[in-house]
Amino acid sequence: MPKVHNWQINREMDYPYEESRPKKQVAYVFDTNKCIECQTCSIACKTTWTSGKGQEYMFWNNVETKPYGFYPLGWDVKILEKLGAQEWAGGTYAGKTVFESAAPGERVLGYQPGEEDYASPNVGEDDVSEVVQKGAFFQGIHKTWMFYLARICNHCTYPACLASCPRKAIYKREEDGVVLIDQTRCRGYRECVKACPYKKVFFNLMTRVSEKCIACYPLLERGKQPRCVETCIGRIRLQGWLSRAGEEKRDNPIDYLVRIRKVAIPLYPQYGLEPNVYYVPPIHVPREFLLQMFGPAVDAAVDTYRKAKDDKELLAALLLFGSSDQTMTSFKRDGDAVLGYNAKGEQVVRVPFKEPVYIRPYFDEKNNVYRHNIT
Repeated sequence: MPKVHNWQINREMDYPYEESRPKKQVAYVFDTNKCIECQTCSIACKTTWTSGKGQEYMFWNNVETKPYGFYPLGWDVKILEKLGAQEWAGGTYAGKTVFESAAPGERVLGYQPGEEDYASPNVGEDDVSEVVQKGAFFQGIHKTWMFYLARICNHCTYPACLASCPRKAIYKREEDGVVLIDQTRCRGYRECVKACPYKKVFFNLMTRVSEKCIACYPLLERGKQPRCVETCIGRIRLQGWLSRAGEEKRDNPIDYLVRIRKVAIPLYPQYGLEPNVYYVPPIHVPREFLLQMFGPAVDAAVDTYRKAKDDKELLAALLLFGSSDQTMTSFKRDGDAVLGYNAKGEQVVRVPFKEPVYIRPYFDEKNNVYRHNIT
């Protein structure tokens, strides 16, 4: 099996195909600290892409409550149990990936979810980590916790769905790294569903072919951000383009957050897929839980995020979230504001570090009215 380099686990690993990176890689940053689980993203995706027959159970985008939320049921726990305990030597993953752990005759370690696993999209919603005891009160830090985890297809650099497909019906676009399914070649073997450790490939029982998130590529091609990003109420999302290692640009917001400041990190890097959705980890969750989700890079990411209010350049990049429907390829700080630019170099947004407050008079002489809400 060919050897490929995975920068997220800091070593070479086995993968069924030779390394072939796209010209530019679509990537996202999700700030878990800001998500309110309003599910606007889920509904925007659902009404845009999966409102047809056979797609009733499909949520290309979903938001689940950790630690007890899963869709499908137990998707991460089951794979983690198969992989066993993580082994990290500093920043290098010493354990086996899903490709290296595969049984003889298999390309990827995985499992096929049952019908019942898709029965409860909101299982565990708003459930906290433990029972709140009678008489408990806030003492500076919550002893019980939960957080919201927004999930879409990661458009991985080394997709398990692509690796497992016997028909070679799944491919990664050279121009932007979007992972797609050629449904004319798909024969419904469901090897992709079994292989994807994030369980973001779905089988349509009506059409008898697999389906998955397409990164809203018709929007990407027009310089627009995907529907889940554009509609996010909490402004937790930013879509852009991730440069190759060694070619990162400081004025590229995705490069800056992922490769330079490393405040956004991948979910379950030990799987070995090199996913391209990066998360700012929640800062109020116990370290042990975050380590198994994000790996050893989580400590530095949390520390960096905590100091963002005093770091103007980092704060500028974080303020771009939800500020424009256009994909921003560069940004710069301009005094107490951040400017965002599209691929044409046009300024598309200016966001102040502090929103101005306007106090209007209680009595408006011009309109002869009283205002009870004056700010």
